[in-house]
Amino acid sequence: MSNPTTKATREFLKPPVTEVGVIGWLRSNLFNNWYNSLLTVIVMLLFWQLIPPAFSWAFVNSVWNTSAEVCRETDGACWSVIPQNINFIFFGFFPEDQQWRPGLAMVLLIALVVYSKNRNHWKKSLGIYWLINLVVMASLMYGGIFGLPVVETDQWSGLPLTFMLALFGIVAAYPIGVILALGRQSKMPAIKTLCVVYIEMIRGVPLISLLFMSSVMFPLFLPDGVTLDKVLRAQAAIILFSAAYVAEVVRGGLQAMSRGQFEAADSLGLNYNQSMRLIILPQALKIVIPPTVGVLLSVFKDTSLVVIIALYDVLKTTKVTLSNPKWTSYSTEAYIFLAVLYFICCYAMSSYSRKLEKELHTGH
Repeated sequence: MSNPTTKATREFLKPPVTEVGVIGWLRSNLFNNWYNSLLTVIVMLLFWQLIPPAFSWAFVNSVWNTSAEVCRETDGACWSVIPQNINFIFFGFFPEDQQWRPGLAMVLLIALVVYSKNRNHWKKSLGIYWLINLVVMASLMYGGIFGLPVVETDQWSGLPLTFMLALFGIVAAYPIGVILALGRQSKMPAIKTLCVVYIEMIRGVPLISLLFMSSVMFPLFLPDGVTLDKVLRAQAAIILFSAAYVAEVVRGGLQAMSRGQFEAADSLGLNYNQSMRLIILPQALKIVIPPTVGVLLSVFKDTSLVVIIALYDVLKTTKVTLSNPKWTSYSTEAYIFLAVLYFICCYAMSSYSRKLEKELHTGH
């Protein structure tokens, strides 16, 4: 038999209905004082004015796969600009009858990236898989073997070029950045000075300057008759630029390590290489996962700057599509599509970094 006093006490201590559930959350977060209540009402009114017309424009009155003539007769969005020009937006000037080659190369690249996300696959064999995939991708893109016609790099454009510049820029810049960070922490004056000068000099100029120099000035220093592919020059500029920023991020992680970690490595009789490889670097790199991902996201988005050296990434191929008088009026839809595409790629990298942080227990 329940105790009436205890039951009454529970009823007395039970919070009011207005302090729990949805109503409680609204009261504590959106209407907890007069100015928050006013801001909430203003924002709700703005949403009421903006969201229904935007939804109607984007979905209700829109057309999705029609000709440009049909688009001119609608009041909504003309998403038809995407499917009607998707081949050129994705593959640019790559020969139309050979566009399956960059498509297959991208599928292989994405599949290997997904495979590499699993930490259980981080073995020496993974490096072999990447090397094989690189050779296969180069063969598919360039051709010249197995009866594939040669496609010069000046025809490489669109999404494959964006992915290749970004991914290989990220993969190559990271180890170079780690080496630069260790060099800047070195006790040898010559190595330290070289690393400091490189890092500060690269970080002191915009990426556009490096791309311009790689395209215009660098060929002037090559011997007569020697040329270097424009895509390779752009890739090198992106790698060298990104490595300087990765170096500073990694240096922050090294400086965050306590002196006790270095002393523990010395007490175990480990030399410098062993202590860095086995103790210091694994911990430092875990600490700086969030800022490192920030640098990598910047690398991915900065690939759009290669347009200044006449390389047609996915942003430039979209602009070329919009230069067609039939589709000029529908730039909003095209750029929204690009924004969603960039967001998906960046969000995938951010999500994986958060997952990696949890697996490595780097959170608080």
